[in-house]
Amino acid sequence: MDSKKATRQSYGEALLELGKENEKIVVLDADLSTATKTSIFAKEFPDRFFDMGIAEQNMMSTAAGMATCRKIPYVSTFAMFAAGRAYDQIRNSICYPNLNVKICATHAGITVGEDGATHQMIEDISLMRTIPNMTVVSTSDDIQTKWAVKEISKIEGPVYLRLSRLATPVIYDENQSFEIGKAIQIGDGTDATVFATGVTVVEALKAKESLKRKGIDIRVIDIHTIKPIDKEIIIKCAKETKKLISIEDHNDIGGLGSAISEVLTSEYPVGLIRLGVKDTFGKSGKAEELMKYFGITDKEIEELF
Repeated sequence: MDSKKATRQSYGEALLELGKENEKIVVLDADLSTATKTSIFAKEFPDRFFDMGIAEQNMMSTAAGMATCRKIPYVSTFAMFAAGRAYDQIRNSICYPNLNVKICATHAGITVGEDGATHQMIEDISLMRTIPNMTVVSTSDDIQTKWAVKEISKIEGPVYLRLSRLATPVIYDENQSFEIGKAIQIGDGTDATVFATGVTVVEALKAKESLKRKGIDIRVIDIHTIKPIDKEIIIKCAKETKKLISIEDHNDIGGLGSAISEVLTSEYPVGLIRLGVKDTFGKSGKAEELMKYFGITDKEIEELF
């Protein structure tokens, strides 16, 4: 895990490749193409790129219209403005008619950093996973993101892809296979399972290595698809390991931990320790410092043993 790349950068690069492969792909952005990296696509395909200005709600409605004309719109802005400002349009104009729109939201979570609470979207997983017809994906590294960008084009219907600003280590190699709705298990430890998504997968892996030196063997589950969630692996880990932990760059209400809890409550009732932002707004600061402040690093996992 030496090289680092932000998943928003991976998104931009994969979008360009996808655009070359599929002429139905169109990209819409809300005056943030440099930050969301859709500028990479725009440079190569200016006739298939639409800068909608600072009008996110209109952008979602426009994407819905394009989808009815058999285009596959990839719509990008910061997660705060996508899931937050344009929630009504996503719910009623995209998900209700089950249109083929891909909402690729960058700068999610507190790891946006210095932009502060107004830009730190820590409620988007909760909002998006509760809308019928929506698939929710949250990727952890460069390889997984590039796979997801292309894979979601094959799904007929709305998708929310959650991406981060923070550059994180590359976890997987080119040969890793992924599948929508199927989590990735890393290790077979039985002392605990740590469920993670997005930027926190690396934190879980760091904790795994540190705990191993202390004689504690845990497994890490990378839940890249929040909805539909992999119920099978959650129940399997609940039966095979002594402790269950979830960690996420999101409010601990409604996010990954809540989704796992729903499965456990219905299928195999056991306890789950949930690490996340404790129902509070974010703060301005460096991403790494904020992760420590809000208790979503490898250290918080280690302290549970």
